[in-house]
Amino acid sequence: MTNKVLAIEGMTCAACAKTVERVTKKLPGVSEANVNLATEKLSISFNDGELTIKTIQDAVAKAGYKALTQSVSKVFNIQGMTCAVCAKTIERVTKKLSGVEEANVNLATEKLNIRFDPELLTTAIIKTAITKAGYKALEDADEGELTGRKQGEISSLRNRFITSAVFAAPLLLIAMIPMILEALGVMLPGFLNTMRYPKQYALIQFLLCTPVIIVGRRYYTVGFRNLIKLSPNMDSLIAIGTSAAYIYSFYGVYQIFFNGNVDYELYFEGAAVILALITLGKYMEAVSKGKTSEAIKKLIGLAPKQASVIREGVELLVPIDEVEVGDIVVVRPGERFPVDGIVTEGLTAVDESMLTGESIPVEKKTGDTVIGASINKNGSVHYRATRVGKDTALAQIIRLVENAQGSKAPIARLADIISGYFVPVVMVLALIGAGAWFFSGETFAFSITILISVLVIACPCALGLATPTAIMVGTGKGAQYGVLIKSGVALETAHKIRVVVLDKTGTITEGRPKVTDILTAAGGPDEADLLRLAASGEKGSEHPLGESIVRAAEERHLELLQVEQFQAVPGQGIHATIQGKAVLLGNQKLMAENSIPLESVASEAERLAGEGKTPMFVAVDGAFGGIIAVADTVKETSAEAVERLHRLGVKVAMITGDNKRTAAAIAKQVGIDTVLAEVLPEDKAAEVKKLQDSGKKTAMVGDGINDAPALAQADVGMAIGSGTDIAMESADIVLMKSDLRDVATAIELSRKTIVNIKQNLFWAFAYNTLGIPIAMGALFLLGGPLLNPMIAALAMSLSSVSVVSNALRLRGFKPSKL
Repeated sequence: MTNKVLAIEGMTCAACAKTVERVTKKLPGVSEANVNLATEKLSISFNDGELTIKTIQDAVAKAGYKALTQSVSKVFNIQGMTCAVCAKTIERVTKKLSGVEEANVNLATEKLNIRFDPELLTTAIIKTAITKAGYKALEDADEGELTGRKQGEISSLRNRFITSAVFAAPLLLIAMIPMILEALGVMLPGFLNTMRYPKQYALIQFLLCTPVIIVGRRYYTVGFRNLIKLSPNMDSLIAIGTSAAYIYSFYGVYQIFFNGNVDYELYFEGAAVILALITLGKYMEAVSKGKTSEAIKKLIGLAPKQASVIREGVELLVPIDEVEVGDIVVVRPGERFPVDGIVTEGLTAVDESMLTGESIPVEKKTGDTVIGASINKNGSVHYRATRVGKDTALAQIIRLVENAQGSKAPIARLADIISGYFVPVVMVLALIGAGAWFFSGETFAFSITILISVLVIACPCALGLATPTAIMVGTGKGAQYGVLIKSGVALETAHKIRVVVLDKTGTITEGRPKVTDILTAAGGPDEADLLRLAASGEKGSEHPLGESIVRAAEERHLELLQVEQFQAVPGQGIHATIQGKAVLLGNQKLMAENSIPLESVASEAERLAGEGKTPMFVAVDGAFGGIIAVADTVKETSAEAVERLHRLGVKVAMITGDNKRTAAAIAKQVGIDTVLAEVLPEDKAAEVKKLQDSGKKTAMVGDGINDAPALAQADVGMAIGSGTDIAMESADIVLMKSDLRDVATAIELSRKTIVNIKQNLFWAFAYNTLGIPIAMGALFLLGGPLLNPMIAALAMSLSSVSVVSNALRLRGFKPSKL
């Protein structure tokens, strides 16, 4: 029997724990399953021959919760990858290791994201496996170190290309000019006349080509090493193709020098130019890939390097790493907040646009929260540090975006499968093509040309880069707009969303009651006096509606009166004596029991209730005094958000525990299509499930805490919130600005990104589908030209660059506006 402990997310009560126990105990092979609600953990014993952890997790997920293993996630920076086949090789060798739950390699970022059980596996074993596969894994590399290494790689490629071009360019001229001049009937200069000076001509070509081979030796060391290990990659294709050209030409030099065979064709210029062009393509690709991660680099660059803190009454300038929780930090106008915290002194406006996408500065006063890396605009403030280092909101955002960029979208699976078989198939096709032409009567030189062209034109890189580059740019762009997409799966699924379910409280509405109307009775107290009496009576109340009345009085700067007697009547309201006056405040039932007639205001009360407001009646000394209406007001942007979703062809449903009348009033204000009212919190997931059963992809939008089961049930869970830990954990997408309009932004961005990925995959597949037959001589067979290996090399290089360049177009994405 296997014993495992899984962390359970989404539980809110003992009923949740019981549900998880029930569904897991039903699974085949389970002997015992116990859930501890306090620790939120499931202890389960099962026969691993009948059951897997994945099956258990799926069962818990169907029940509306999430089961997580006690695994750890690590990110390794991989050196030595050149194409999609390399990425596939690393995934294959790491997934074979005992204890590995998931392993994804992102060719664009050159990173391995791996999740494993630390009881069964260590990072040292993972590194060793990767090293044996022919690559190098670096753990926890500093971002500055990585950037420096990347720049070094780009510089190396540039220098290799320049050196290659210096020798390849004159070699190409020497090889091509004789043919051109002969075709024009012009006499060749002596040293270029192959008939008069064949040895000198051949020797010059050999001497110019060899330095290019030496400079490009990495293609051979990596390519042949992988070939020997039976995991050939793109370097293997290049190595075989150019080696064939070089060795065949070297044999030609031997023939010219020792056998006098001056008609022997030389392919030195082909080998040299192919290497030069491929190196140029690699250089351009590296530069382009660097641009795909600009968004994350900008986020990383936001954090200040130093902070001014007050310790023992003295202001000190310390490195950001030395700021501790509880430190009082000083920030002056124009400076960035170094860490997260709460303002203790001062008043200012803060620009949070780089973190939330919100362009308007937000006013901050004592008690307000400030986010690290935001800009202090116009006032000096002191604040107490609450989150530092890796716990700050900025660090969490960066971590989320990096994780998303390291994940895979389902759409990439086909490309992954093809890239795994790609290189061996190309090698077979190259041999078949060359052999077929040779045995059909063509010369050996002609067959070598076919072999080289097929090997060189094939490009698994374009396939490998098609998806991750678009995901990198898409998730980075989302972060700039305050939309944090946690995975490639979420990014892809969002484009299929046809129904969006919105939680009412705190999502469509502000989330706290507010006084909306004050109606006074003829001959009774005026608005100010009525509100003052009501607020004075509610001062000691903890009821949310009472608190809203107190807030309204404070906002109007009304001085509250002394309460002499107070009595709360459950389910009705309050009795209070204020400066000798008997005050009643509550619902119709309270008024009826105290014989306060309401016939004259019945229609007004009905109207207010129809608008989704709660009318609270006030009576003073036995006479009706007026109505104070309270409501959880709709956010200013909610109606616009719903309209934007409608324009995207998405239906909008609202889910709430409110009564149908109140819910209908709110729905009418913002244009909701479907109202799901009087739904208990624990039933929200079931309502989402019903919508999914209709066959439509459904998104749930909530606060990420109370709505955890519903967020987990939905195809895509979106958390409205300021990036709290719980919100980030429970949702697939986090909307940092708490702005419903960003739901439409997330769907739009997903659609644009998926279109971009499909374009990339189409061109990558089309390029290879058309390129390989042409290289094999399809056009020549129909009377057209034979593909020159140098043109094949240029086409191969440009294919990868074109895919990355197309992905970079996503950087211009802007959300639509009404």
